[in-house]
Amino acid sequence: MHVLGAILDHETGSSSISSSIGSSINRSSSSTSGGGKDERQRDPSTSQAKDITASAPMTERDPPAHNGTLRPEEEMEALAVAEAAAEADASYVPTPSLLNNPDPAALLVQVDGPSIANYSTKESTYIAKRVPVPLRGRLDVPIHISAGGSVVSYEMSTENYDISFGVCAEREEGVTVVAETARVDSHKEAVTGKFLVGSVPCAIVFTFDNEYSWFREKFVTYTITVQPPSTENIVTGRRSRTKAALRAVKDDLASAEKRLEKAIDQRTTLAAEISRMEKELTEKKKSLDVAVKEEGWLKDRTMLRKQQTDLLNKRMTDGWADEKTEK
Repeated sequence: MHVLGAILDHETGSSSISSSIGSSINRSSSSTSGGGKDERQRDPSTSQAKDITASAPMTERDPPAHNGTLRPEEEMEALAVAEAAAEADASYVPTPSLLNNPDPAALLVQVDGPSIANYSTKESTYIAKRVPVPLRGRLDVPIHISAGGSVVSYEMSTENYDISFGVCAEREEGVTVVAETARVDSHKEAVTGKFLVGSVPCAIVFTFDNEYSWFREKFVTYTITVQPPSTENIVTGRRSRTKAALRAVKDDLASAEKRLEKAIDQRTTLAAEISRMEKELTEKKKSLDVAVKEEGWLKDRTMLRKQQTDLLNKRMTDGWADEKTEK
């Protein structure tokens, strides 16, 4: 199950969607010249999300529309988000713990998603300026996402020096790496990115790692924005997740019924075998009782016969007392 349904790339001046989870971060490809300082002695490397769908130029943003319509790039992004959310919802698979929850209604909580009653699509923004990251230390910023189809965007920069930066998604099934932690030239150009969160709940953890630095404290400034899904996407997503969950539940039901049939057959066979063995055991217990009684009788008999043998042998060797008196 994909936790991150899509990656939206805006840093390169395009609007595109990528299904590659691990390449969601766009690292700026600044040259080594400039006002900032780089602790590395090698050339900075770049990493960029792969484009899968066609992209539209975004060299300049159109001015806000006055009639309430979306700008072309906004329409493309909204379409990309809707398509990615639909793909993520269609591939939705309930977690084992959710399927095994004794309360059958627990599944509906995740399938339904947020209630659209009094629902707000207002985005949440997390801003921090000049947050110190000590030398040989790291800073983890977890952002909890509860609505599937949310779009997370970020921008981070540092002062004077580079830093290692990465993003991962933590959830019940484990950890999904959104972007491998790697050193970025965030002191030269801000690092930005945007991606879609497919399945929830999960925590998106932004990591600022300065453990490699022995001498310098770093100062990080970041802005993280979480845009909840639109009401239309929630409504559509519910139905897609319901269909996907229904398939998963039916498949598991069919598998469970087959295993149940085998388990019943095995139980019936074992029960019959045990019954046969119990009858056999009862007969053997009876035989044992007879053997025990015979053993006791035979012990007494052998003891008696030995005593009789000793007495008879003594007569043969010592004779009879009354015969000795007559002589």
